[in-house]
Amino acid sequence: METVEAVGTLETVETVKPGKNAIELNNVSYCYPNAQELSLKNISLTVKKGKFIVLMGSTGAGKTTLSLCLNGLIPQLLEGKLTGQVSVAGKNVGKTAVQSMSKVLGLVLQDPETQIIGRTVEEDTAFGPRNFLVPFDEINLRVDQSLEKVRLKGYNQRISEELSGGEKQRLAIAGVLVMEPEILVLDEPTSELDPIGRSEIYQTLDDLRRKRDLTILLVEHSSEELIHKADEVLVLKQGEVVWKGLPTELFRNLPLLSQLGIKPLPVSQLGWDFYEKGWITFAEIPLDIPSAANIIRALLPKYGHWHKHGHVPVQEEIKNHLFKQEPYLLEAEIAVQVSDLFYQYNSSQPALRGINLTIKTGEFVALIGQNGAGKTTLAKHFNGLLKPTRGEIIVEGMNTLQYDSSDLSKTIGYVFQNPDHQIFSATVEKELEFGLKNAGYKGQEIKQRVDEVLQYTGLERYRSVHPFSLGKGERQMIAVASILALKPKLLIIDEPTTGSDWAGVQSMMALICKLHAAGTTIIMISHDMDLVAQHAKRVIVMKEGGVMLDGTPEDVFSEEQLLLDSAIIPPQLCRLSAHLKDILGHRTFIESREFMALFERQEQKEC
Repeated sequence: METVEAVGTLETVETVKPGKNAIELNNVSYCYPNAQELSLKNISLTVKKGKFIVLMGSTGAGKTTLSLCLNGLIPQLLEGKLTGQVSVAGKNVGKTAVQSMSKVLGLVLQDPETQIIGRTVEEDTAFGPRNFLVPFDEINLRVDQSLEKVRLKGYNQRISEELSGGEKQRLAIAGVLVMEPEILVLDEPTSELDPIGRSEIYQTLDDLRRKRDLTILLVEHSSEELIHKADEVLVLKQGEVVWKGLPTELFRNLPLLSQLGIKPLPVSQLGWDFYEKGWITFAEIPLDIPSAANIIRALLPKYGHWHKHGHVPVQEEIKNHLFKQEPYLLEAEIAVQVSDLFYQYNSSQPALRGINLTIKTGEFVALIGQNGAGKTTLAKHFNGLLKPTRGEIIVEGMNTLQYDSSDLSKTIGYVFQNPDHQIFSATVEKELEFGLKNAGYKGQEIKQRVDEVLQYTGLERYRSVHPFSLGKGERQMIAVASILALKPKLLIIDEPTTGSDWAGVQSMMALICKLHAAGTTIIMISHDMDLVAQHAKRVIVMKEGGVMLDGTPEDVFSEEQLLLDSAIIPPQLCRLSAHLKDILGHRTFIESREFMALFERQEQKEC
C-alpha cells in the first residue's frame, strides 16, 4: 500500500482510451490534518470510461472528500494522510499536477463561489482555456456553447457577484464544461437550481456522456431525474462504500433507503404502501409517474373504496374524506405590505417590477420561481438589506425606508441562502451570543436565551464546537438558531435545506413547522417543490421580477403549463394527479395518503 507524503515528480495526463478504466481507487483511506477519525476508509472502486455513476450518502459520509481525491486537491492542497492508490486516466493522481489533471478531469465544487474568479460571466468561463493558450476564436466559441448548455446564453457581460445562487452554480458548471474534459466529477452541482434547470443540467450531462463517451461521477441527494440516466449508484456511510448497484434496485427498497438516509421517491412511497398490502410485487413498485398511474388504475376496480360501493369518487367525497387544512387567516393582522415595489441593481434591468403583496401575521408563505426571478431580492427588502428604488414596504408596522436593517432585525429574522455568509464566531455558543449583544441584551438574559435556543434546535451538544467543523446541515441550523435567539415575529429563510441530506431536511422542516405553529410568520424561499407542497399554506410564484401566481399549493401546482414557463416542475404527486384527471377531476393531491384515501377509510390525524 502506498502512502503519499509529498507530490514528488509530477506526471502529465493522457486521454482515456475506450474500454479502459477512467477512475480506479485501491484501498484508499484519508484523514484530514489534525483530525482523529478517517474520512475515507479502505475504498476500492472502478469506474469504466463512459459510465454515469451517482454517489449518495448522508452528510459527512465522505462524498466531497472522495471527489477532492480525484483531481489531486487531496493530497496536494489538503495534505493530511492519504493511503492507497488513486488513479485517473491511468495516472497516479498524487503525483500528477492538478493543472494537468484539469485537462482530463473537471471538478465542480459544492460551493460555486469557491471557483468563480472572473469579474464577468464571460471572463470567468474563459479563464481555463486562456490559461492553456487555446486560440482566441476557439475560446469565444467554447464560452458561448458552454453558457448555452447551462442556460446562461446572453449573460456574457453580467457581473458575476450579482448573479443569484442558482446562476452562480450554472456558471461554475460552464467553467468546467468549457475545458472539454473526458471525466466530470460534480459535487451537488444542482442544489441551488430551479427544477427545470436541474433537469436540464442532468440532460446535458447525459447527452455529453452519450455523444462524447464522457465519464461522470455525480454527488447528489435528489434522485427522480437520475434513476433512468445513471448506470450505477454508490452509497457512502461513515467513509465506506456500504451499497452499490442499479438505481432501480435501491429506490424500490424503502427500508434500505431509510437505513441509508436517502429520500424516497413519492411515487415509490405510494407503491410501497400497495406492496405492503400485498396488492403488487416488489418489481412493480413504481419509479415514475406513468407507472404509478397505471398501477392505481389497475387497483381501483378491485380495492377502491368507492368502486366497492358502485360509483366513482367525486371531488366533495374525496375532500370530505380527508382532514381539512387550517382556514386562511382572514382576521389576522398584516405582517408585510408591499406597494408598487421596483428595484434595480446598478448594472442590470429592474430586478423587481411593480410588486403589490400582502402577507398576514401567522402565514407560512413559500416564494418560488426560476433562478434570477427576484425571490431573494424581494426577501432582502423585508428586513431592509435592500431599499426600494420605487414604492414602499411596511413590515410589522415599520416602513423599511425609515429604519436601518439593524433595527428591523430585532423583529424580522433573515437566514441567508449560504449559512457561511453569517457565521463567523469561534463556537456555536458565541455565534448565538453575538446578535443578542448587538441588540443590547446583557448577561443573564443572553445566557437564558442561548440555553433555550440550543435546546429548541437540538444544538446543545455542539455548544462549544467550532461551527465550521460541522456539516452544512448543522451550519444551516446554527444560522437559524442565531436568528431565533432574537425571537423574531417574522422569519425569512432562504433555501433552508440546500445541500442537506434527508435527515437534515426533515430536522430543519420540523423546526420551521414548530416555529410556525407557535405563531411565527414564515417566508421560505425554496426550489424543493415537495417541501413547498407539504409545508407551505400559500405559494407565490415569481417570474422576471413580478408575481405570476399566488394561492394554495393545490391551486398553484395544478397550473402545470404556467409553472413550466417559470422553470418550475410541480411535485411528483401533483403531476401524478394530472395523469389521473379522469378519476380525480381537477383535484390536485400533494400527499400519498390522499391517494390511499381512494382505497380505504381510515382515521386521518393531522401532524
